[in-house]
Amino acid sequence: MSESTKTSGFSNFLTILWQAIIGKETDYTSISIRKAIVLLAIPMMLEMMMESVFALVDLYFVGHLPNSSNAIQTVGLTESVLTIIYSLAIGMSMAATAVVARRIGEKNPAAAAKAGMQTIIIAMLVNVIISVLGFIFAKEILLLMGASDATAEQGITFVRIMMGSSTVIMLLFLINGIFRGAGNASIAMQSLMIANAANILLCPLLIRGWGPIPAFGLTGAAMATAIGRGLGVAYQIFRLARGNSALKVKLAYFAPDWEQIRAIVKIAAPGILQFVIASCSWIFLAELVATTGGDHGSAGYQTALRLMMFFMLPAWGLSNAAATLVGQNMGAGHLDRAERSVFVTMKYIIVFMGVVMVLFLTCGSIFASFFTIDEQVKRVTTEALRILSYGFVLYGVGMVLTSAFNGAGDTWTPTKINVVAFWLFQIPFAFFLAKYLELGPTGVFIAIPVAEVGITIAAFILFKRGKWKKTMV
Repeated sequence: MSESTKTSGFSNFLTILWQAIIGKETDYTSISIRKAIVLLAIPMMLEMMMESVFALVDLYFVGHLPNSSNAIQTVGLTESVLTIIYSLAIGMSMAATAVVARRIGEKNPAAAAKAGMQTIIIAMLVNVIISVLGFIFAKEILLLMGASDATAEQGITFVRIMMGSSTVIMLLFLINGIFRGAGNASIAMQSLMIANAANILLCPLLIRGWGPIPAFGLTGAAMATAIGRGLGVAYQIFRLARGNSALKVKLAYFAPDWEQIRAIVKIAAPGILQFVIASCSWIFLAELVATTGGDHGSAGYQTALRLMMFFMLPAWGLSNAAATLVGQNMGAGHLDRAERSVFVTMKYIIVFMGVVMVLFLTCGSIFASFFTIDEQVKRVTTEALRILSYGFVLYGVGMVLTSAFNGAGDTWTPTKINVVAFWLFQIPFAFFLAKYLELGPTGVFIAIPVAEVGITIAAFILFKRGKWKKTMV
Protein backbone atom coordinates (compact mmCIF):
# COMPACT_ATOMS: atom_id res chain seq x y z
CA MET A 1 0.00 0.00 0.00
CA SER A 2 1.44 3.37 -1.02
CA GLU A 3 2.01 6.20 1.42
CA SER A 4 -0.56 8.35 -0.36
CA THR A 5 -3.19 5.61 0.02
CA LYS A 6 -2.41 5.26 3.74
CA THR A 7 -2.62 9.03 4.21
CA SER A 8 -5.92 9.17 2.34
CA GLY A 9 -7.34 6.32 4.42
CA PHE A 10 -6.31 7.97 7.68
CA SER A 11 -7.73 11.30 6.51
CA ASN A 12 -11.06 9.62 5.69
CA PHE A 13 -11.13 8.02 9.13
CA LEU A 14 -10.54 11.38 10.84
CA THR A 15 -13.30 12.92 8.73
CA ILE A 16 -15.77 10.20 9.77
CA LEU A 17 -14.64 10.49 13.40
CA TRP A 18 -15.21 14.24 13.41
CA GLN A 19 -18.57 13.82 11.70
CA ALA A 20 -19.60 11.31 14.39
CA ILE A 21 -18.64 13.66 17.23
CA ILE A 22 -20.17 16.91 15.95
CA GLY A 23 -23.20 15.23 14.36
CA LYS A 24 -24.39 15.64 10.80
CA GLU A 25 -27.61 14.73 9.01
CA THR A 26 -27.10 11.27 7.48
CA ASP A 27 -29.35 8.72 5.82
CA TYR A 28 -28.24 5.57 7.67
CA THR A 29 -30.36 3.38 5.39
CA SER A 30 -28.25 4.15 2.32
CA ILE A 31 -24.59 4.59 3.37
CA SER A 32 -22.28 1.61 3.99
CA ILE A 33 -23.14 -0.41 7.09
CA ARG A 34 -19.64 -0.09 8.54
CA LYS A 35 -19.68 3.69 8.18
CA ALA A 36 -23.18 3.87 9.67
CA ILE A 37 -22.06 1.84 12.70
CA VAL A 38 -19.02 4.06 13.26
CA LEU A 39 -21.05 7.28 12.95
CA LEU A 40 -23.61 6.02 15.45
CA ALA A 41 -21.40 3.95 17.75
CA ILE A 42 -18.69 6.53 18.55
CA PRO A 43 -21.02 9.12 20.15
CA MET A 44 -23.17 6.37 21.68
CA MET A 45 -20.13 4.71 23.29
CA LEU A 46 -18.87 8.04 24.59
CA GLU A 47 -22.36 8.85 25.88
CA MET A 48 -22.63 5.57 27.79
CA MET A 49 -19.07 5.83 29.09
CA MET A 50 -19.91 9.24 30.52
CA GLU A 51 -23.10 7.87 32.09
CA SER A 52 -20.96 5.37 34.01
CA VAL A 53 -18.61 8.18 35.07
CA PHE A 54 -21.36 9.53 37.38
CA ALA A 55 -21.14 6.56 39.73
CA LEU A 56 -17.35 6.27 39.46
CA VAL A 57 -16.78 9.93 40.35
CA ASP A 58 -19.05 9.59 43.39
CA LEU A 59 -17.34 6.33 44.32
CA TYR A 60 -13.87 7.85 44.04
CA PHE A 61 -14.53 10.82 46.30
CA VAL A 62 -16.63 9.02 48.93
CA GLY A 63 -14.11 6.16 48.91
CA HIS A 64 -11.60 8.57 50.44
CA LEU A 65 -13.89 9.77 53.23
CA PRO A 66 -13.40 8.57 56.85
CA ASN A 67 -15.26 5.27 57.42
CA SER A 68 -15.36 4.87 53.64
CA SER A 69 -16.79 1.33 53.60
CA ASN A 70 -20.16 2.65 54.85
CA ALA A 71 -20.11 5.48 52.31
CA ILE A 72 -19.18 3.14 49.45
CA GLN A 73 -21.92 0.74 50.48
CA THR A 74 -24.48 3.55 50.55
CA VAL A 75 -23.54 4.71 47.04
CA GLY A 76 -23.54 1.15 45.72
CA LEU A 77 -26.82 0.07 47.30
CA THR A 78 -28.53 3.29 46.23
CA GLU A 79 -27.31 2.75 42.67
CA SER A 80 -28.72 -0.78 42.85
CA VAL A 81 -32.14 0.62 43.83
CA LEU A 82 -31.87 3.31 41.16
CA THR A 83 -31.53 0.55 38.59
CA ILE A 84 -35.31 0.28 38.86
CA ILE A 85 -35.52 3.94 37.76
CA TYR A 86 -32.96 3.18 35.08
CA SER A 87 -35.10 0.24 33.96
CA LEU A 88 -38.14 2.46 33.56
CA ALA A 89 -36.08 5.09 31.77
CA ILE A 90 -34.35 2.56 29.52
CA GLY A 91 -37.64 0.78 28.74
CA MET A 92 -39.24 4.07 27.76
CA SER A 93 -36.16 5.18 25.80
CA MET A 94 -36.17 1.83 23.98
CA ALA A 95 -39.75 2.40 22.88
CA ALA A 96 -38.87 5.96 21.87
CA THR A 97 -35.83 4.78 19.88
CA ALA A 98 -37.82 2.03 18.12
CA VAL A 99 -40.77 4.24 17.14
CA VAL A 100 -38.70 7.31 16.23
CA ALA A 101 -36.22 5.23 14.21
CA ARG A 102 -39.04 3.50 12.33
CA ARG A 103 -40.70 6.82 11.44
CA ILE A 104 -37.36 8.32 10.38
CA GLY A 105 -36.77 5.26 8.16
CA GLU A 106 -40.19 5.88 6.63
CA LYS A 107 -39.07 9.49 5.95
CA ASN A 108 -41.75 10.91 8.28
CA PRO A 109 -39.85 13.19 10.72
CA ALA A 110 -43.01 14.96 11.95
CA ALA A 111 -44.47 11.66 13.17
CA ALA A 112 -41.09 10.82 14.73
CA ALA A 113 -41.04 14.09 16.70
CA LYS A 114 -44.62 13.65 17.89
CA ALA A 115 -43.97 10.07 19.02
CA GLY A 116 -40.94 11.21 21.00
CA MET A 117 -42.94 13.85 22.85
CA GLN A 118 -45.67 11.35 23.72
CA THR A 119 -43.09 9.14 25.46
CA ILE A 120 -42.06 12.12 27.62
CA ILE A 121 -45.67 12.56 28.77
CA ILE A 122 -45.88 8.90 29.81
CA ALA A 123 -42.54 8.99 31.63
CA MET A 124 -43.38 12.08 33.66
CA LEU A 125 -46.68 10.62 34.87
CA VAL A 126 -45.04 7.37 35.99
CA ASN A 127 -42.00 8.85 37.69
CA VAL A 128 -43.72 11.29 40.06
CA ILE A 129 -44.99 8.42 42.23
CA ILE A 130 -41.59 6.74 42.39
CA SER A 131 -39.82 9.95 43.40
CA VAL A 132 -42.23 10.57 46.29
CA LEU A 133 -42.02 7.00 47.62
CA GLY A 134 -38.22 6.97 47.38
CA PHE A 135 -37.96 10.24 49.30
CA ILE A 136 -40.27 9.08 52.12
CA PHE A 137 -38.85 5.58 52.61
CA ALA A 138 -35.13 6.32 52.13
CA LYS A 139 -33.90 4.59 55.29
CA GLU A 140 -36.20 1.60 54.86
CA ILE A 141 -34.86 1.10 51.33
CA LEU A 142 -31.26 0.86 52.55
CA LEU A 143 -32.19 -1.52 55.38
CA LEU A 144 -34.16 -3.70 52.96
CA MET A 145 -31.07 -3.90 50.75
CA GLY A 146 -29.06 -5.38 53.63
CA ALA A 147 -27.28 -2.25 54.87
CA SER A 148 -26.33 -2.00 58.53
CA ASP A 149 -28.15 0.47 60.80
CA ALA A 150 -25.12 2.78 60.78
CA THR A 151 -24.91 2.76 56.98
CA ALA A 152 -28.66 3.32 56.61
CA GLU A 153 -28.63 6.24 59.05
CA GLN A 154 -25.65 7.84 57.31
CA GLY A 155 -27.15 7.45 53.83
CA ILE A 156 -30.71 8.76 54.34
CA THR A 157 -30.13 12.20 52.81
CA PHE A 158 -28.08 10.73 49.96
CA VAL A 159 -30.93 8.38 49.02
CA ARG A 160 -33.56 11.13 49.33
CA ILE A 161 -31.70 13.42 46.94
CA MET A 162 -31.01 10.64 44.43
CA MET A 163 -34.56 9.27 44.48
CA GLY A 164 -36.13 12.71 44.61
CA SER A 165 -34.24 13.74 41.48
CA SER A 166 -35.11 10.55 39.61
CA THR A 167 -37.33 12.51 37.18
CA VAL A 168 -34.14 14.10 35.87
CA ILE A 169 -32.59 10.64 35.43
CA MET A 170 -35.68 9.53 33.54
CA LEU A 171 -35.62 12.51 31.19
CA LEU A 172 -31.88 12.25 30.56
CA PHE A 173 -32.22 8.64 29.36
CA LEU A 174 -35.51 9.13 27.53
CA ILE A 175 -34.66 12.25 25.53
CA ASN A 176 -31.33 10.72 24.55
CA GLY A 177 -33.27 7.68 23.31
CA ILE A 178 -35.32 10.01 21.12
CA PHE A 179 -32.18 11.60 19.70
CA ARG A 180 -30.60 8.17 19.08
CA GLY A 181 -33.67 6.94 17.23
CA ALA A 182 -33.46 9.99 14.99
CA GLY A 183 -29.78 9.28 14.34
CA ASN A 184 -28.67 12.34 16.38
CA ALA A 185 -26.38 10.38 18.67
CA SER A 186 -23.94 13.29 18.97
CA ILE A 187 -26.56 15.44 20.76
CA ALA A 188 -27.11 12.65 23.29
CA MET A 189 -23.35 12.50 23.84
CA GLN A 190 -23.09 16.27 24.27
CA SER A 191 -25.78 16.30 26.97
CA LEU A 192 -23.81 13.72 28.98
CA MET A 193 -20.59 15.71 28.51
CA ILE A 194 -22.23 18.75 30.11
CA ALA A 195 -23.74 16.69 32.92
CA ASN A 196 -20.44 14.95 33.70
CA ALA A 197 -18.35 18.11 33.58
CA ALA A 198 -20.65 19.69 36.17
CA ASN A 199 -20.58 16.56 38.35
CA ILE A 200 -16.79 16.27 38.26
CA LEU A 201 -16.37 19.93 39.20
CA LEU A 202 -19.03 19.93 41.94
CA CYS A 203 -18.22 16.59 43.60
CA PRO A 204 -14.98 17.63 45.35
CA LEU A 205 -16.41 21.07 46.17
CA LEU A 206 -19.60 19.77 47.78
CA ILE A 207 -18.10 16.66 49.41
CA ARG A 208 -14.99 18.26 50.91
CA GLY A 209 -15.98 21.92 50.91
CA TRP A 210 -13.97 24.87 49.66
CA GLY A 211 -13.83 28.45 50.94
CA PRO A 212 -17.40 29.60 51.68
CA ILE A 213 -18.82 26.25 50.45
CA PRO A 214 -19.36 23.91 53.44
CA ALA A 215 -18.37 20.21 53.33
CA PHE A 216 -21.49 18.08 52.84
CA GLY A 217 -19.64 14.75 52.81
CA LEU A 218 -21.64 11.87 51.31
CA THR A 219 -24.66 14.13 50.74
CA GLY A 220 -22.51 16.37 48.53
CA ALA A 221 -22.03 13.51 46.07
CA ALA A 222 -25.80 13.25 45.59
CA MET A 223 -26.14 17.02 45.24
CA ALA A 224 -23.42 17.16 42.57
CA THR A 225 -24.94 14.29 40.60
CA ALA A 226 -28.46 15.77 40.70
CA ILE A 227 -27.25 19.21 39.58
CA GLY A 228 -25.07 17.72 36.82
CA ARG A 229 -27.88 15.62 35.39
CA GLY A 230 -30.23 18.59 35.64
CA LEU A 231 -27.91 20.68 33.47
CA GLY A 232 -27.72 17.81 30.95
CA VAL A 233 -31.52 17.74 30.71
CA ALA A 234 -31.62 21.52 30.31
CA TYR A 235 -29.31 21.18 27.30
CA GLN A 236 -31.53 18.44 25.81
CA ILE A 237 -34.62 20.62 26.16
CA PHE A 238 -32.75 23.50 24.54
CA ARG A 239 -31.86 21.32 21.52
CA LEU A 240 -35.42 20.02 21.22
CA ALA A 241 -36.84 23.55 21.39
CA ARG A 242 -34.28 24.81 18.90
CA GLY A 243 -35.13 22.01 16.47
CA ASN A 244 -32.97 20.48 13.75
CA SER A 245 -33.33 18.81 10.37
CA ALA A 246 -34.35 15.42 11.83
CA LEU A 247 -36.60 16.43 14.73
CA LYS A 248 -38.68 19.59 14.70
CA VAL A 249 -40.68 19.74 17.92
CA LYS A 250 -43.91 21.72 18.13
CA LEU A 251 -45.89 22.57 21.24
CA ALA A 252 -48.90 20.75 19.77
CA TYR A 253 -46.97 17.45 19.95
CA PHE A 254 -47.25 17.55 23.77
CA ALA A 255 -51.05 17.24 23.64
CA PRO A 256 -51.84 13.64 24.67
CA ASP A 257 -52.63 11.38 21.73
CA TRP A 258 -54.16 8.42 23.55
CA GLU A 259 -54.05 6.08 20.57
CA GLN A 260 -50.35 6.71 20.09
CA ILE A 261 -49.72 6.53 23.84
CA ARG A 262 -51.32 3.07 23.92
CA ALA A 263 -49.13 1.97 21.01
CA ILE A 264 -45.98 3.26 22.76
CA VAL A 265 -46.95 1.64 26.08
CA LYS A 266 -47.44 -1.64 24.21
CA ILE A 267 -43.76 -1.50 23.22
CA ALA A 268 -42.46 0.11 26.41
CA ALA A 269 -44.22 -2.14 28.94
CA PRO A 270 -42.33 -5.34 28.08
CA GLY A 271 -39.19 -3.24 27.60
CA ILE A 272 -39.55 -1.86 31.13
CA LEU A 273 -40.36 -5.33 32.45
CA GLN A 274 -37.30 -6.63 30.63
CA PHE A 275 -34.98 -4.35 32.57
CA VAL A 276 -36.94 -4.51 35.84
CA ILE A 277 -36.45 -8.28 35.76
CA ALA A 278 -32.70 -7.81 35.33
CA SER A 279 -32.57 -4.99 37.91
CA CYS A 280 -34.46 -6.96 40.55
CA SER A 281 -32.03 -9.80 40.00
CA TRP A 282 -29.09 -7.43 40.57
CA ILE A 283 -30.80 -6.08 43.70
CA PHE A 284 -31.25 -9.59 45.05
CA LEU A 285 -27.61 -10.41 44.32
CA ALA A 286 -26.49 -7.21 46.07
CA GLU A 287 -28.54 -8.15 49.14
CA LEU A 288 -27.14 -11.70 49.05
CA VAL A 289 -23.57 -10.38 48.94
CA ALA A 290 -24.31 -7.94 51.79
CA THR A 291 -25.73 -10.67 54.05
CA THR A 292 -23.01 -13.25 53.31
CA GLY A 293 -20.01 -10.94 52.94
CA GLY A 294 -20.75 -8.12 55.37
CA ASP A 295 -19.99 -4.45 54.82
CA HIS A 296 -16.58 -5.12 53.23
CA GLY A 297 -17.95 -7.81 50.93
CA SER A 298 -20.80 -5.53 49.87
CA ALA A 299 -18.49 -2.55 49.31
CA GLY A 300 -16.11 -4.70 47.24
CA TYR A 301 -18.93 -6.06 45.11
CA GLN A 302 -20.40 -2.59 44.52
CA THR A 303 -16.97 -1.25 43.55
CA ALA A 304 -16.52 -4.12 41.07
CA LEU A 305 -19.96 -3.46 39.57
CA ARG A 306 -19.20 0.24 39.10
CA LEU A 307 -15.91 -0.64 37.38
CA MET A 308 -17.61 -3.29 35.25
CA MET A 309 -20.35 -0.88 34.18
CA PHE A 310 -17.76 1.74 33.24
CA PHE A 311 -16.62 -0.63 30.49
CA MET A 312 -20.00 -2.28 29.86
CA LEU A 313 -21.87 0.94 29.13
CA PRO A 314 -19.64 1.84 26.15
CA ALA A 315 -20.32 -1.68 24.84
CA TRP A 316 -24.00 -0.99 25.38
CA GLY A 317 -23.56 2.21 23.39
CA LEU A 318 -22.04 0.18 20.55
CA SER A 319 -24.96 -2.25 20.69
CA ASN A 320 -27.39 0.70 20.56
CA ALA A 321 -26.05 1.44 17.09
CA ALA A 322 -27.60 -1.87 16.03
CA ALA A 323 -30.97 -0.80 17.51
CA THR A 324 -31.05 2.43 15.49
CA LEU A 325 -29.92 0.71 12.28
CA VAL A 326 -32.44 -2.10 12.68
CA GLY A 327 -35.30 0.35 13.32
CA GLN A 328 -34.46 2.74 10.49
CA ASN A 329 -33.77 -0.01 7.94
CA MET A 330 -37.00 -1.79 8.82
CA GLY A 331 -38.84 1.49 8.33
CA ALA A 332 -37.19 1.80 4.91
CA GLY A 333 -38.11 -1.81 4.07
CA HIS A 334 -34.47 -3.06 4.03
CA LEU A 335 -34.82 -6.20 6.20
CA ASP A 336 -31.66 -7.90 4.93
CA ARG A 337 -29.63 -4.75 5.61
CA ALA A 338 -31.11 -4.59 9.12
CA GLU A 339 -29.92 -8.14 9.82
CA ARG A 340 -26.46 -7.54 8.35
CA SER A 341 -26.07 -4.46 10.57
CA VAL A 342 -26.47 -6.67 13.64
CA PHE A 343 -23.75 -9.12 12.63
CA VAL A 344 -21.28 -6.39 11.67
CA THR A 345 -21.89 -4.67 15.04
CA MET A 346 -21.36 -8.03 16.73
CA LYS A 347 -17.83 -8.32 15.27
CA TYR A 348 -16.87 -4.92 16.70
CA ILE A 349 -18.22 -5.69 20.16
CA ILE A 350 -16.38 -9.02 20.35
CA VAL A 351 -13.07 -7.18 19.88
CA PHE A 352 -13.98 -4.49 22.43
CA MET A 353 -15.13 -6.94 25.11
CA GLY A 354 -12.11 -9.15 24.53
CA VAL A 355 -9.83 -6.22 25.34
CA VAL A 356 -11.86 -5.41 28.48
CA MET A 357 -11.62 -9.03 29.64
CA VAL A 358 -7.82 -8.98 29.35
CA LEU A 359 -7.64 -5.68 31.25
CA PHE A 360 -9.71 -7.01 34.14
CA LEU A 361 -7.76 -10.26 34.33
CA THR A 362 -4.39 -8.50 34.39
CA CYS A 363 -5.09 -5.14 36.05
CA GLY A 364 -8.06 -5.81 38.35
CA SER A 365 -6.16 -5.02 41.56
CA ILE A 366 -4.84 -1.77 40.09
CA PHE A 367 -8.37 -0.63 39.19
CA ALA A 368 -9.59 -1.56 42.67
CA SER A 369 -6.75 0.38 44.34
CA PHE A 370 -7.82 3.54 42.58
CA PHE A 371 -11.26 3.51 44.21
CA THR A 372 -10.59 2.27 47.74
CA ILE A 373 -7.84 2.31 50.31
CA ASP A 374 -9.42 -0.53 52.33
CA GLU A 375 -7.48 -3.78 51.73
CA GLN A 376 -10.46 -6.06 52.44
CA VAL A 377 -12.64 -4.16 50.01
CA LYS A 378 -9.83 -4.22 47.45
CA ARG A 379 -9.47 -8.01 47.72
CA VAL A 380 -13.17 -8.65 47.15
CA THR A 381 -13.25 -6.18 44.22
CA THR A 382 -10.30 -7.89 42.50
CA GLU A 383 -11.86 -11.35 42.87
CA ALA A 384 -15.21 -10.15 41.54
CA LEU A 385 -13.62 -8.49 38.49
CA ARG A 386 -11.67 -11.65 37.66
CA ILE A 387 -14.71 -13.95 37.79
CA LEU A 388 -17.12 -11.56 36.06
CA SER A 389 -14.71 -10.96 33.17
CA TYR A 390 -14.83 -14.58 31.98
CA GLY A 391 -18.23 -14.02 30.38
CA PHE A 392 -17.56 -10.61 28.83
CA VAL A 393 -17.23 -11.61 25.16
CA LEU A 394 -20.48 -13.58 25.06
CA TYR A 395 -22.13 -10.91 27.19
CA GLY A 396 -21.27 -8.34 24.51
CA VAL A 397 -22.80 -10.51 21.78
CA GLY A 398 -25.95 -10.86 23.87
CA MET A 399 -26.16 -7.08 24.27
CA VAL A 400 -26.13 -6.57 20.50
CA LEU A 401 -28.83 -9.20 19.94
CA THR A 402 -31.02 -7.74 22.69
CA SER A 403 -30.64 -4.24 21.22
CA ALA A 404 -31.58 -5.59 17.80
CA PHE A 405 -34.83 -7.07 19.14
CA ASN A 406 -35.63 -3.83 20.96
CA GLY A 407 -34.78 -1.67 17.94
CA ALA A 408 -37.22 -3.73 15.90
CA GLY A 409 -39.90 -3.12 18.54
CA ASP A 410 -39.88 -6.81 19.57
CA THR A 411 -39.41 -6.11 23.27
CA TRP A 412 -41.18 -9.29 24.40
CA THR A 413 -38.50 -11.72 23.18
CA PRO A 414 -35.63 -10.43 25.38
CA THR A 415 -38.12 -10.02 28.26
CA LYS A 416 -38.99 -13.72 28.17
CA ILE A 417 -35.29 -14.61 27.97
CA ASN A 418 -34.60 -12.46 31.05
CA VAL A 419 -37.37 -14.13 33.08
CA VAL A 420 -35.86 -17.56 32.52
CA ALA A 421 -32.18 -16.56 32.77
CA PHE A 422 -32.39 -14.24 35.78
CA TRP A 423 -35.31 -15.36 37.93
CA LEU A 424 -35.53 -19.07 37.15
CA PHE A 425 -31.78 -19.68 36.93
CA GLN A 426 -29.42 -16.94 38.15
CA ILE A 427 -31.10 -16.13 41.48
CA PRO A 428 -31.61 -19.77 42.60
CA PHE A 429 -28.11 -20.70 41.40
CA ALA A 430 -26.49 -17.76 43.24
CA PHE A 431 -28.44 -18.61 46.41
CA PHE A 432 -27.37 -22.26 46.15
CA LEU A 433 -23.69 -21.39 45.71
CA ALA A 434 -23.60 -18.61 48.32
CA LYS A 435 -25.70 -20.25 51.05
CA TYR A 436 -25.76 -24.02 50.63
CA LEU A 437 -22.22 -24.45 49.32
CA GLU A 438 -21.14 -21.61 51.65
CA LEU A 439 -19.15 -19.84 48.95
CA GLY A 440 -20.54 -16.48 50.07
CA PRO A 441 -19.96 -13.57 47.66
CA THR A 442 -17.79 -15.78 45.43
CA GLY A 443 -20.84 -17.91 44.64
CA VAL A 444 -22.74 -14.81 43.56
CA PHE A 445 -19.85 -13.75 41.33
CA ILE A 446 -19.85 -17.16 39.61
CA ALA A 447 -23.60 -17.14 38.94
CA ILE A 448 -23.47 -13.87 36.97
CA PRO A 449 -21.35 -14.88 33.92
CA VAL A 450 -22.98 -18.31 33.78
CA ALA A 451 -26.44 -16.73 33.42
CA GLU A 452 -25.20 -14.24 30.83
CA VAL A 453 -23.86 -17.04 28.64
CA GLY A 454 -27.32 -18.64 28.68
CA ILE A 455 -28.92 -15.32 27.65
CA THR A 456 -26.59 -14.99 24.66
CA ILE A 457 -27.21 -18.52 23.39
CA ALA A 458 -30.99 -18.16 23.67
CA ALA A 459 -30.96 -14.71 22.00
CA PHE A 460 -28.86 -15.95 19.07
CA ILE A 461 -31.19 -18.89 18.37
CA LEU A 462 -34.30 -16.71 18.47
CA PHE A 463 -32.70 -13.97 16.36
CA LYS A 464 -31.84 -16.44 13.60
CA ARG A 465 -35.46 -17.60 13.49
CA GLY A 466 -36.36 -14.10 12.26
CA LYS A 467 -39.72 -13.51 13.93
CA TRP A 468 -38.55 -10.01 14.89
CA LYS A 469 -38.70 -8.98 11.20
CA LYS A 470 -42.52 -9.07 11.32
CA THR A 471 -42.87 -6.65 14.25
CA MET A 472 -45.10 -3.62 13.60
CA VAL A 473 -44.63 -0.36 15.54
